Amino acid sequence: MEYNKLYHSDCRKILKTKILSNSVNLVFADPPYNLSGNNLFLIGNRTGGDFKKVNERWDIMGYDEYFKFTNEWINLCKNVLVDNGAIYISCSFHNLGEIIVNLKQNQFVIKNIITWKKTNSMPSITKRTFTHSTEFIVWAVKGNNWVFNYEEIKNINPERTQEGQKKQMRDVWEIPIVQGKERLKNENNETLHSTQKPEELLKRIIIASSNKNDIVLDPFAGSGTTLIAAKKLNRRWIGIEKEKIYIEAIKKRLIHTLPLK
Repeated sequence: MEYNKLYHSDCRKILKTKILSNSVNLVFADPPYNLSGNNLFLIGNRTGGDFKKVNERWDIMGYDEYFKFTNEWINLCKNVLVDNGAIYISCSFHNLGEIIVNLKQNQFVIKNIITWKKTNSMPSITKRTFTHSTEFIVWAVKGNNWVFNYEEIKNINPERTQEGQKKQMRDVWEIPIVQGKERLKNENNETLHSTQKPEELLKRIIIASSNKNDIVLDPFAGSGTTLIAAKKLNRRWIGIEKEKIYIEAIKKRLIHTLPLK
């Protein structure tokens, strides 16, 4: 099996044919949220430039199709995970229920639902709801004796006790939406990938639930943040991405990324 490898394909095909059973230590998945179908724009936004709501063909499915799709790729990820492997799945309140149900149907045990609090969240464009300032990352494990690097994650926790001592990391993470140099742009200087995840988010996940030289798999590689963070942290990695435009962007990012010494 090849690692440090980027596949341009549907993740279900690659998980079935290219990834060995019981070979992957950690999966991070940022699947389609199934939210597309209408256009909303915010011109002049200060966070990453002009904002447009996700409205992509890969993010449009009927409910039954989406539920089946979710079950399929979660089941395939379970097959490639080692017996004490972990999976982290990014989602919003829109698809949190589908993720939880399908994890349980595939005999995963949920350990935390992490709340990502976006410190620079987008305003409510419609002005008909409270501002959506959070997403969720569901952490679940396959089997017993899962990896959790308690001391390492405590060391990188930006929070401290009143006395200035290191503190346990809680399940609410305050991390800004990607902006500045980290934000990928297209040739028109527009946001390339509307759901690009910040490196800090993946850094915490990879440090918490894997060790050096472990294999980290991202079945929806998107902007490539998982692969970049894994490479920096001296993990082996496998990425799968269906859209060619993102494949090219990931390759460019990887060329300029070096492992930490």
